Amino acid sequence: MSSSFDRYQKRRLISSYFSVVISIALVLFLLGIVGFLLLNAKKVTDFMKENVNVTVYLKDTAKDVEIKQLEKSLALADYVKTTDFVSKDDAAEAMKSEFGDDFMDLVGYNPLQNSIDVKLKADFLTNEKLEELTALAQEKSFVDEVKYDESLVELINSNVKKISFWVLLLSAIFTLIAVLLINSSIRLSVYSKRFTIKTMQMVGATKSFIRRPFVWKSIKLGILGAVVALIGLGFVVYYVDKMFPELALRQSLVLIGGLFLAVFLLGIIITWISTHFATQRFLNLKTDQLY
Repeated sequence: MSSSFDRYQKRRLISSYFSVVISIALVLFLLGIVGFLLLNAKKVTDFMKENVNVTVYLKDTAKDVEIKQLEKSLALADYVKTTDFVSKDDAAEAMKSEFGDDFMDLVGYNPLQNSIDVKLKADFLTNEKLEELTALAQEKSFVDEVKYDESLVELINSNVKKISFWVLLLSAIFTLIAVLLINSSIRLSVYSKRFTIKTMQMVGATKSFIRRPFVWKSIKLGILGAVVALIGLGFVVYYVDKMFPELALRQSLVLIGGLFLAVFLLGIIITWISTHFATQRFLNLKTDQLY
């Protein structure tokens, strides 16, 4: 009978530990995701900015040497990231592959123009710099017009600060939630041992002696939960790097390593502090208050 009860208690204890580890892992995983977003927020906004296309359309009378000189002068500008010459034939092929129909069969000729696609560096994607680029290009007599999505530029610039603010706010909220959830899980685990704590106290054990095994057990659970969270976070980083190579995550291995270390240490620190205060609470309770 006693053996059966011991097995039941052991299964119950393992189940309790398992739930604590899963709770810690899930919370730390979400916290790691928020930290990952925070670290890469600037990269994402820069990526969006540097993919805004400014198209310089050229007249059919433009000579090859004039086009090359203009492209070179634009490429050498300190605010330009890349330039790419697109011939009217290449533009027609791209349109054909996109829409599936050869529109030249309908009109009988290629109405498109040669053009130079210009992408600016992220810090220079402003209306002032775009107007400067437009004025510089239109000084050339062989340039027909300069086009870009003005509303998109305004939208990106106006929302960058808002996005940064909300990411920071979400980080603070998730950190608070992480502390509260892990603290609740640890307190429930300690609560199940409240009678053991009081019994040890009644036979003369000091508070630090009683607290020590609970703290070490929780730290081990915190480490295990952090490892599980980091494995999940590692898969997310790998997937994002594979899907969006433009973010160049491999160039930020130090920052990502720092994030992983922070998540690992956070799992230890939160469980340590939570267990300390949880055991202290039950140590200070009177025997009749345990019920």
